[in-house]
Order: sequence, then C-alpha cells, then structure tokens
Amino acid sequence: MQGYNTLGRITDQESYDPMKSAFKDQILIFGRMIKFSHTIFALPFALSAVVMAWKGIKPDVSVLLWIIVAMVGARSAAMGFNRIIDAPMDLKNPRTANREIPAGILTQKQATLFVGAASLLFIFAAAMLGPLCFGLSFPVLLLLLFYSYTKRFTAYCHIYLGFAISLAPLGAWIAVTGGISIPIVFLTLALMTYIAGFDILYACQDMDFDTQSGLYSLPSAIGPRNAMALSLLLHGFTLVLLFAMYLSFDMHPVFLIFLGIIALLLAAEHRLVKPDNLKHINIAFFHMNSLVSITLLAGVLIEALVG
Repeated sequence: MQGYNTLGRITDQESYDPMKSAFKDQILIFGRMIKFSHTIFALPFALSAVVMAWKGIKPDVSVLLWIIVAMVGARSAAMGFNRIIDAPMDLKNPRTANREIPAGILTQKQATLFVGAASLLFIFAAAMLGPLCFGLSFPVLLLLLFYSYTKRFTAYCHIYLGFAISLAPLGAWIAVTGGISIPIVFLTLALMTYIAGFDILYACQDMDFDTQSGLYSLPSAIGPRNAMALSLLLHGFTLVLLFAMYLSFDMHPVFLIFLGIIALLLAAEHRLVKPDNLKHINIAFFHMNSLVSITLLAGVLIEALVG
C-alpha cells in the first residue's frame, strides 16, 4: 500500500523496496569480496589486443562484448576461489581479517555458489566466441584457480599469477583472429611481467605473516630490498616487451608517447614504495597500476586512429 505526504504525492520512504535493496547490497558485497575494481589491471590489455586484432578487418561488437563478459567471469571465479581457499589464513592475518568470509559477512557456501556461477559465465561466454575458445576455457579456468594453491609451495607464486592473468590478451586475440601471432605474445609477456612486478610489491605487506605461517612469497624468501629490485627489473622487462610489440606490429610513433608515460608511472610507483616504508603501497598498487593499464589502452586506441 502506497503512502502519501501532505501534498498528495507518493513518498520516497513508502516506495522503498527492501528486497531490491537487499539484492543490491549482496551484489556490492560480492564485488568487494573479489575486488571487482581491480579488473581494470588486466582488462585494458585484453581490449588492446582486440583493437590491434581489428586492424584491417571489420569490427564485431558482439565479440567485444563476449570477451568482456568472459574476462569478468574468469576473474570473478578466480578471485572468489582464492578468497575461499585463503579464508582460514585471512582470519589470522590482521590485514585481511575483515575480508567478507573471515568476517562472517559471506558464508563459504555463498562464495562457492558465486564461484560456480562465475565459472559457468566464463565458459558460456567462451562458447559464444567459438568452439576453439570454448575448448580452451576449461584448461584456462583450471590454471586461474590453481593460483590459489601456489603460495603453499613456491615463492614464485607472483610469476605464476602474472602468467595466469597474461592469458587475457592472448585469449582476446584468439577470439578475434582464431589463432596466435608473435606480436601478441609480446603484449602477453608484458602483462605477465607487469602483474608479477606489482604483486611482489604488494606481498611486501605480509612478509612477517607469510614467514610465521609457512607461506611462500619472494619478499619473505629474499627480503624486501631484493624483492623490490626484482620487481623493478620485471617492470623494466614490461617496457622492453611493449617496445617490442610496437616494433613487431609496426605501430605509429605516437604510441611511443604513451610508452614514455607508462615508464614514468612505473618509476613513480617504485619511488613510492621503499623497503623500510610501505605506507604508500596501496596508492602504488591501485592508482598507479590503474593508470598504467588505462594509458596502454589509450595509446593503442590513438595509434589505431592515426596509424
């Protein structure tokens, strides 16, 4: 029954739908659990692959949409699975104890249903991109989910994470072209070194906890100073690989302007984080890395327009 105020109009309070509000709250909770905003790290690399694959052929918007859906599904499944597997340890770590599962905001069953739904979404989107993508979706999903176990046995889990996520632009290229070419491999490797580099920096926050809990990470294995030096080296490789991509795709020189901006952003990221001072790590991790990905996509788009 609707209520009316003194002017005879339907009031906002009376039109409130608790079921709709509860559903919205659940969506936001799941989004926070998987850090949905962090999708921006890899998605621009995949979209860059699509833009370059479209050169010389008629763009198909439906392919682009299904690639985005596949990306969202794959990352949501992988991140949700990671939260489930890590929940017991997250509860013991002061930095992560307020995450949705250890804090009791979401149950293991709810998270498991979410991961199942996201996995099916990824597989369905891959099927819509063709038989090859559908067939590849199963091993790719397994590779993504397996990352959650790597911290139990190898300090090189950061490299594995970079490798797993770097399949995004390669998958996008295959979805558009139906095959693999050498130039796109450079972009794939650039994403791998980029992700691995900043994940090493991020892991510096948990060095002590990892050591005490018997978990593996490069910062806890070789110390923060050496880990940060390795991160810087990996990001140096990122720039070299993006330059190799520029050469192999015979891109317009305008792309070099954006490559220069990416170099400055990565340099700023490494100046923000010091072995004895990690207070700016969240700025370096989220803001700087978001700008790197967006700058890359902007450079590829501009290059495609003027090239």
